[in-house]
Amino acid sequence: MNQEIATQIQESLTEGRLPCPSAFKVARRLAVSPQQVGEVANELNVKISRCQLGLFGHGSNKGKSLEPVQEVGEELQARIEGGVVEGSLPCAMAWGIASELTMKRLDVANAAESLGMRITQCQLGCF
Repeated sequence: MNQEIATQIQESLTEGRLPCPSAFKVARRLAVSPQQVGEVANELNVKISRCQLGLFGHGSNKGKSLEPVQEVGEELQARIEGGVVEGSLPCAMAWGIASELTMKRLDVANAAESLGMRITQCQLGCF
């Protein structure tokens, strides 16, 4: 286990969990991949919370916080559909779409949910 990553994780815990945004900060700070941070968190039996795509770790039940939208714009729909890999939208692709369209990541996830698109391949290895 990478002790430096483990120490940073321990220092970043909130209510015994590692928030997704904090996990990415640890990865940037230590110049390691988010996957490595996720692996060390797993070794420490630390759960990730507050998924930036709203898929887990939100609210009192620590569940999803997705809210499907009534209408998905044509450009966003085209980007989501164009980002599909093996029937689902990878997490990194959802982040990329949000960045390209200067949108919140959660808004992309909500649109994907409205389109019946499942998000997979968490960058931290959670799903």
